[in-house]
Amino acid sequence: MLNLSGKVALVTGASRGIGAAIARTLAAQGATIVAAARGSNAEASVADIVLAGGKAEAASLDVTDQAAVEAIVSGTLAKHGRIDILVNNAGIARDQLMMRMKRADWDAVIATNLTAAFSCTQAVLRPMIKQRRGRIITISSVVGQMGNAGQVNYAASKAGLIGMSKALAREVASRGVTVNVVAPGLIDTDMTRALASSTSETWALQIPLGRLGTPEDVANTVCFLASEEAAYITGQVIAVNGGMYT
Repeated sequence: MLNLSGKVALVTGASRGIGAAIARTLAAQGATIVAAARGSNAEASVADIVLAGGKAEAASLDVTDQAAVEAIVSGTLAKHGRIDILVNNAGIARDQLMMRMKRADWDAVIATNLTAAFSCTQAVLRPMIKQRRGRIITISSVVGQMGNAGQVNYAASKAGLIGMSKALAREVASRGVTVNVVAPGLIDTDMTRALASSTSETWALQIPLGRLGTPEDVANTVCFLASEEAAYITGQVIAVNGGMYT
């Protein structure tokens, strides 16, 4: 059994889907969760955690607002005295063929998926280095590894997260901070449920395990990487894709 008792985890994009599952799973192992999302969207996730006996609080955060990111980190440190785990999960998609893609849609995806992860990571680095312990886990995507037509902005952002994390892992390893990436494949979330059933069935045929992943499949991997059991793992990309891409 993994034990995260006494650890404080900041999870972005924690309102639903993969982010909510990550928050619940970390809390179930004893971590105190700061569940960040736009507006009051994380409150339902927090209520679920508290109902199950866990510790969590909601934080209203637009991850593209660097000042807001720094304020959340400062507030968490003031209240809890530490941040042990950062999960960069917040992300958006603005799909379109490249020939038709608007610059605004490119900029929005890069700002939310990549630049915001940079801001969140930079904000927690100093306290993690000071305490000589930290876990930074970033959610990329199989699309960042294999590409996908109509998603050049999304693929670029998710591939960028991989490069950023591998470089940072080398910078901070000697300080007791590990940096890893989880790259989910096709996961059963609101986004995939919105697809036409024929489309999702076609995609499922590409998965050797024969099913879509669940948010919990991703969350369990994140929880392991956040634990002491993963202390010797850094700079890695862990694929959670059912064999869709190897």
